[in-house]
Amino acid sequence: MKNRIYVCHTYYHAYVAFLKELNLPKEKRGQATLVLSSMSNNFEDFGERVKSTGLFEDVIPFDEKREDFFPELAKYRVDKGNIVFNMWQRILFTRKYARLESKYIPVNFREYDEVYVFCDSDPIGYYLNQYRIKYHALEDGLNCLVHFDAARYDNRGHFGLKAFLSNKLNLIFVQNGYGKYCIDMEVNDIAAIQMPCPKYKEVPRQKLVDALTQEDKNIILKAFVRDMDGLKQKIEECKGDGKGEKRDKVLVLTDPLCTLDVREQIFKDIVEEYEKQGQIFIKPHPRDELDYYKVFPEYPIFDGTVPMEMLNFFEGLRFEIVVTVFTDLKGIRFADKLVRLGDEFMDKYEDPEIHNQNKRIGILEKEDAQIHKK
Repeated sequence: MKNRIYVCHTYYHAYVAFLKELNLPKEKRGQATLVLSSMSNNFEDFGERVKSTGLFEDVIPFDEKREDFFPELAKYRVDKGNIVFNMWQRILFTRKYARLESKYIPVNFREYDEVYVFCDSDPIGYYLNQYRIKYHALEDGLNCLVHFDAARYDNRGHFGLKAFLSNKLNLIFVQNGYGKYCIDMEVNDIAAIQMPCPKYKEVPRQKLVDALTQEDKNIILKAFVRDMDGLKQKIEECKGDGKGEKRDKVLVLTDPLCTLDVREQIFKDIVEEYEKQGQIFIKPHPRDELDYYKVFPEYPIFDGTVPMEMLNFFEGLRFEIVVTVFTDLKGIRFADKLVRLGDEFMDKYEDPEIHNQNKRIGILEKEDAQIHKK
């Protein structure tokens, strides 16, 4: 049997996998496999940089397929107008999707003692549960379940029934700790989650970071920073000399919001507002496809593939303000003021029902409770 395998869909996922491996005794390092799914992220040459660190035994690409890649699945998504018929459709969909995805699975997961999966709502979650392979789930992003409980939102309406069919009978699949073969799910802060799942296991990210040595941090930087000289130059620009009207430094973290045209307007508005308070620096989200170099050629821009948490590793780097729309900022230690604009800000740019998911969950669960009382 092999030791551990991590299935990652984003650079942040890989960053957490690095944190977990670097928190192991040195004699246990270098024995895990890192799987990089290309479904929602282009990792470019990241896999080669990971291999060069020696922290992982193997790095494997994963050509994971979304459901729309398989046109034969579309018929199972047609609303039959009845919960019984719809549930039967979903049972068939779950089984069929796992079988179709199995052709693209790059490793034999049964060969590993421990399987870790970030974002098991992706096809890999369907596959593992239908093929009865036990795994540990990990939250998609820092405190993501605090701001958006995807399992409850995607399964709003009769959630208790759906969770039972998934967790107990394995007839359908519900992500984030409700799959039958999900052993547990690591989250950063259970207390902050409004309706926690019994399988949630608290593993604070900051605790993992605090345990890193400088050598460990250098290993992470070697893998994630493709242009160290460029990054150091940006950091020196951030430090500045403290002279002039715009002494304060403001870092804008982007999010992959809305359509590209609306997203461009959102961040133009943010920049216009906050450049009154200081010099603007921009750090694109790794999955943000807007060309910020073209939209904001006058502002320094960080490499979007570098997780924002790594800026904590550089001594002397300090921003007066870090501002974003939805990114959770609790992992940042290099700013005096953290601004998360949130739902009310987004209400100006799109229908509130699109992003106020937790509110919608609460409404539907109250409706379900009233139905059961009757």
